[in-house]
Amino acid sequence: MPKMKTRKSVRKRVKITGRKKVMRRDVGQSHFNSREAGKTTRGKRKDFVVFKTDAENILRNLPYST
Repeated sequence: MPKMKTRKSVRKRVKITGRKKVMRRDVGQSHFNSREAGKTTRGKRKDFVVFKTDAENILRNLPYST
């Protein structure tokens, strides 16, 4: 049976922790950040845990990360 392929676009967007949690970055970080409040800017630096159902689909697209 051939090797399964990793979805490269998914691999670039998420990070898998040691306990198999799927983390993602906050959206809207590309530009026009200087007009926002400092609290918003600091909040965008955090990673967020993906919802359980989405995490299952993501891990299915990343076969060699588990």
